[in-house]
Amino acid sequence: RAHTVRQKGVPHSHPMRSISVLISSSNSNRHYIISRLLLLRHSHSSSLRTQRSTAITITPMDAEESLRRALAEKQSRIEAQGNAVRELKASGAAKPEIAAVVEALNALKLEKASIESQLQAAVSGTSSSVNRDAFRQAVVNTLERRLFYIPSFKIYRGVAGLYDYGPPGCAVKSNVLAFWRQHFVLEENMLEVDCPCVTPEIVLKASGHVEKFTDLMVKDEKTGTCYRADHLLKDFCKEKLEKDLSMPAEKAAELKHVLAVLDDLSAEELGAKIKDYSIVAPDTKNPLSDPYPFNLMFQTSIGPSGLSPGYMRPETAQGIFVNFKDLYYYNGNKLPFAAAQIGQAFRNEISPRQGLLRVREFTLAEIEHFVDPEDKSHPKYPEVANLEFLMFPREEQMSGQSAKRLPLGETVSRGIVNNETLAYFIGRVYLFLTCLGIDKERLRFRQHLANEMAHYAADCWDAEIECSYGWIECVGIADRSAYDLRAHTEKSGVPLVAHEKFSEPREVEKLVIAPVKKELGLAFKGNQKMVVEALEAMDEKEAMDLKATLEAKGEAEFYVCTLGKAITIKKNMVTISKEKKKEHQRVFTPSVIEPSFGIGRIIYCLFEHSFYMRPSKAKDEQLNVFRFPPLVAPIKCTVFPLVQNQQYEEVSKLISKSLTAAGISHKIDITGTSIGKRYARTDELGVPFAITVDSTSSVTIRERDSKDQIRISVEKVASVVKEVTDGQSTWADVLKIYPPHSSVSADE
Repeated sequence: RAHTVRQKGVPHSHPMRSISVLISSSNSNRHYIISRLLLLRHSHSSSLRTQRSTAITITPMDAEESLRRALAEKQSRIEAQGNAVRELKASGAAKPEIAAVVEALNALKLEKASIESQLQAAVSGTSSSVNRDAFRQAVVNTLERRLFYIPSFKIYRGVAGLYDYGPPGCAVKSNVLAFWRQHFVLEENMLEVDCPCVTPEIVLKASGHVEKFTDLMVKDEKTGTCYRADHLLKDFCKEKLEKDLSMPAEKAAELKHVLAVLDDLSAEELGAKIKDYSIVAPDTKNPLSDPYPFNLMFQTSIGPSGLSPGYMRPETAQGIFVNFKDLYYYNGNKLPFAAAQIGQAFRNEISPRQGLLRVREFTLAEIEHFVDPEDKSHPKYPEVANLEFLMFPREEQMSGQSAKRLPLGETVSRGIVNNETLAYFIGRVYLFLTCLGIDKERLRFRQHLANEMAHYAADCWDAEIECSYGWIECVGIADRSAYDLRAHTEKSGVPLVAHEKFSEPREVEKLVIAPVKKELGLAFKGNQKMVVEALEAMDEKEAMDLKATLEAKGEAEFYVCTLGKAITIKKNMVTISKEKKKEHQRVFTPSVIEPSFGIGRIIYCLFEHSFYMRPSKAKDEQLNVFRFPPLVAPIKCTVFPLVQNQQYEEVSKLISKSLTAAGISHKIDITGTSIGKRYARTDELGVPFAITVDSTSSVTIRERDSKDQIRISVEKVASVVKEVTDGQSTWADVLKIYPPHSSVSADE
């Protein structure tokens, strides 16, 4: 019999990529078989080195699919070669003959292992040599040991999704928020407010949170333990893709499609997938209930009677929206203006995980920039237009490409970013994050796909930071149009509008869309509100097209984004007209552009981006270092008397007073341990500068990452440290003025 197994799409001329093995039990053909195998054996020795590192050549677009197909075909060849070995053994072939066939089989196995390695790297999105879990564990262990943060209520075994910041963590958080205020609130003359965490139910009904702020949940049918349904399906698909390398390419494509549409699945579709894949409770392997919606807000009651329901706010934005009228008046009845708020938000996550990235209480910093919907230009846009950084427009996502560097101005001129004000804030967010210490190579701005955006949103982008958990959304920058102010106007009866006065009266033609709520309620019942919102959100062309269809046919198909389907609108359900009248002023509902910052997520990513390890002087251990910029470092400098000496300690106290007067956070360490160990301790806290007192007139200042030292007089210490920590100069500038001190190495 002749078995020919060839790898698809690879030239047959390559000795290892196209092997024809002839197998026969008859002695007359054996010499031909052996000579053929010996030729293969010779070719193995010359080509195996390259085969181990490069099994196949593929393009990035179809990398995973090609690798899976190659792996399946390689497995078929291994089985065929294994049959050859067994037949030769059964026929009583000589040992050298069998050895040649076995060597070919082993070579095929090596090729298979190489493809598996490439496939594993392609699936996980990282080189197999990089152990993300080990890196994350090293970071988290250091953070918890040095009390940056720890699980809350630790002595009572803690509560999932709740964390306490310790002293250095509080300092980092305080520094991040102080820089946020400087970078945004002061720079843009924003109006800062501070609103209550407890919010009346009616406010959150108007915003849609009571009805829509839900995740789909499943329960362990025996223990009652709750799980987030989409997380279980996502984990199942990812685990299968990463671990089942022999999975057919078609099945892998199916699982990848499920991951792509996961956010769009209804409760019924999600439940069907869970049943199709036989997904069970992770801890007990018990069957799961059907998915059902769970509202993520913490409910409470205001006052002792229990008659006034409320919620712990899930975001800070609503406090700004309900105060728009007063803020507009405070700003002199002028647009544009921005309001900002920093505060705690609460979300009763079904299954919190990933440390600080998914918690039940967290700090948000949000900006609501109110602007005329007919003029979304920004006077300071040219300041950021030339910035170039990783952007991930929806077209690239849909075509399977990766993020690419784009000039911000180009994205506006090409219509990728909707308007100048949105682009301005994208640029400012980029500058903010990179100044904090976020690696710009691991920062990208991803545009929301059409199915991710609410029907009223004009454009939305997320600042995503890559860490050991993958790409994490840390800042959302959205043009929310006028939805929020309109919703609160309708619910409260108070017009949240702006005015533009005309120098001369103008005759204007206005589009009037008047949904007939009674008829819509009879037809769509509980979905009436969403249908009304969709009708009122139509632009002029869409509205006039709908009117023409209704007049011609009496009914029309109308797509409602929030329902995810088309409905039939009849002529008696909506009135659409244009009216002409003279106006002395224009009254309109402002649009809002909202940058929303998850402070805890930013800080955790900053921890990972700042962490590295370096060998000790003796090379016998790895020392942990956080390379925080001075801007966010929890302590700006430490003061060390070189030895326990009364004079040195007095100088240390004098320096401490001058640092305090300059507003520089610092710490004195007069323990008797070696100076090298004291340096290592402060490096692990991310302290950028260490002042060593080794005389009564001058001291050395050591920089954390380079370990370079300078010698400087005691009187100048505070001013030099302040200049660098305030960002007025850099360490490189300091080295130009003060000569390096190298009589003793920093570690010694």
